[in-house]
Amino acid sequence: MSWGSRDVLDAILVRPDLVAEVRADRAVDRGGVFRHLLRFKRLRLDVTVEDVPGFGAGPAAAAG
Repeated sequence: MSWGSRDVLDAILVRPDLVAEVRADRAVDRGGVFRHLLRFKRLRLDVTVEDVPGFGAGPAAAAG
């Protein structure tokens, strides 16, 4: 499988136990695909899972 594949992928649900800080940008190509990957920065042991809004909830961007 490669980028742009139209194969159906299996989803694996996980239970969040840790909070990680990632680096991302909003660069999107003409096809509407994000151009850059997320980059792991560090685990945030000072933040609990309950402190983080769920996906799609809360502000669009977090201050860091």
